[in-house]
Amino acid sequence: MAGRGHGSLGVVAGRSLLGLVTERDLIGAVGKGADVDEVKVSAVMSRDPDVFSPDFDVREAAEWLAESSYRHLPVVENDDLLGIVSVRDILIALVESS
Repeated sequence: MAGRGHGSLGVVAGRSLLGLVTERDLIGAVGKGADVDEVKVSAVMSRDPDVFSPDFDVREAAEWLAESSYRHLPVVENDDLLGIVSVRDILIALVESS
């Protein structure tokens, strides 16, 4: 994740989202003594995360992020993970639309 500049990864079966693994998840696991070279993704991922349609409004997404403790929004359509939008992505979109 760090090498590619990603703060989260979608955990999928095919293209169906099972959960997210975030920097917070990994830091929490390490803080509890997990060996990141041996721990399974399923043990640290956030299961059944909230998901958003690709038609979700950017401003609404920003409001949702401001009210929640999340920093990543999985975008799903027809049970397929299309991508993950980060707080940074939302901020850039808001700045560019101004």
